[in-house]
Amino acid sequence: MAVSEQEILDGLGDIVNEVAGVSKEDVQLDKSFTEDLDIDSLSMVEVVVAAEEKFGVKIPDDDVKNLRTVQDAVNYIKQAS
Repeated sequence: MAVSEQEILDGLGDIVNEVAGVSKEDVQLDKSFTEDLDIDSLSMVEVVVAAEEKFGVKIPDDDVKNLRTVQDAVNYIKQAS
């Protein structure tokens, strides 16, 4: 069953809020994890692990560095699920 872009965005909002204390409303498609949402590399690992569990996808370490924006992550999860 395909997950919609909005469902992924909402899920990532929950995850980022839980991991980094960022307001869910601030997690928008055009936001950069590091620059706009202030997520450091350690927190990004936690976000990735939580996203893998939530969406049932595997995100290899080599691909994590390409997930610069929320849109990148949404596209990756959508394509992988």
